[in-house]
Amino acid sequence: MSRIGKKPVSLPQGVTATVNGQTVTAKGPKGELKFVVNDEVLVKMENNEISVEPRDQTKTARSKWGMSRTQIVNILQGVKDGFEKKLEITGVGYRAAMQGKNLQLALGFSHDVVYETPQGITIAVPKPTEITVSGIDKQQVGQVAAEIREYRGPEPYKGKGVRYADERIVRKEGKKK
Repeated sequence: MSRIGKKPVSLPQGVTATVNGQTVTAKGPKGELKFVVNDEVLVKMENNEISVEPRDQTKTARSKWGMSRTQIVNILQGVKDGFEKKLEITGVGYRAAMQGKNLQLALGFSHDVVYETPQGITIAVPKPTEITVSGIDKQQVGQVAAEIREYRGPEPYKGKGVRYADERIVRKEGKKK
């Protein structure tokens, strides 16, 4: 039994949701999101609560049960509050700046890296060594943050590179003489 899937999802205040067949649509102050639930999972809405159940007791249906509930919770939270990921840049001469809608990164290459901001995502640079990625779609926010981090991930000796704000880098000891 899925412990996550059993719990019904209650709608947050200020958010309206509709279930039309296998499509769950949520509207809130930040925008509108849709999620199409897998056919092996049944979705129902009763008295401001969305419940998710597997259609049968097969392994695949039960494995998609909890994930479907979590996706519904994510779209409800996204349209109400949104999501945010913070990145930090460490290293001499490493910095970030906004150039119109694009993010310009100086990461020790012979050229600056220019990252085009996708639609639905907001990137802010409060300091030259901090980047904030925000939006209403949790998956898209995480993907954009991962793509930015991928340009120069943190290295284990000095910790130089782009890392998540809450990430802990396991450091290695350098060569000894």
